[in-house]
Amino acid sequence: MSSQSNSGIQFTPGEGGLPHLLLTAADGARAEIYQHGAHITSWRPAGGVERLYLSRRALFQPGAAIRGGVPVIFPQFAGEGPLPKHGFARTQPWQLLSAAQPEQGPASAVFGLEDTPVTRNIWRHAFKAELRVSLGGPALEMTLTVENIGRAEFSFTAALHSYLRVADLSWVRLQGLRGLRYRDTALGGALAIQPVDPLLIEGEVDRIYFDAPVHLKLEDALGALHLESRGFTDTVVWNPGAEQAAKLADLDAEGYRNFVCVEAATIGVPVRLAPGARWSGTQRLMQG
Repeated sequence: MSSQSNSGIQFTPGEGGLPHLLLTAADGARAEIYQHGAHITSWRPAGGVERLYLSRRALFQPGAAIRGGVPVIFPQFAGEGPLPKHGFARTQPWQLLSAAQPEQGPASAVFGLEDTPVTRNIWRHAFKAELRVSLGGPALEMTLTVENIGRAEFSFTAALHSYLRVADLSWVRLQGLRGLRYRDTALGGALAIQPVDPLLIEGEVDRIYFDAPVHLKLEDALGALHLESRGFTDTVVWNPGAEQAAKLADLDAEGYRNFVCVEAATIGVPVRLAPGARWSGTQRLMQG
């Protein structure tokens, strides 16, 4: 599908000719969302600067994941199972189900993804997924919903893989993780307890914090970001560091200095859905 409209909002060609949607709230807050993966690639709060990182070398082509923004991870996080890394949702075309840019209040859009022969060849289950995006003022809210529309129970892991733009990684302070148990993928999956608060991002960081709190705070020279989650149980913190970043062909040279991923996720205990059951998880980003 090359274009689609809803309430006067229309897809237009973006990078690589892929259809994208420019969503603007009445107060000037705006986001850019690609049909490919229902992928948010840009978010500017009202009166603010860009708060999502997007690599200048990101690939915008069918079948490829976009480096940056907010990839939707479903039905498998990373290599936590037999499926391809991070599942398939981030590389499939989603449909625009509804969109609104009212004269007052937040702007919103809802994207949908259902199983297809392509997805069933990877993961045999019948499902419906929705990503609801709402923005206005200082906030961006994203809700992922998954429904089991098949006849058999299934389980999955998921995340909103948010690349948060920062002025310089060395200035970043992440508050709210002290005392949490985490698995350190960069150290071969070792388990540890977060000893201090705030967390500084030094070298490669690739951690899953289990049973994470609802509120976290990211402090940076661009301004503080408050991160809230509902439905998701875990938080992933990731930055590849200089050595691993150099191996990523779709990442800017030195680009790792300008982002940290703080992801709302459900990994430690996979979600199990009986036929007809639904699950939702939300991440809210708020500047200030």
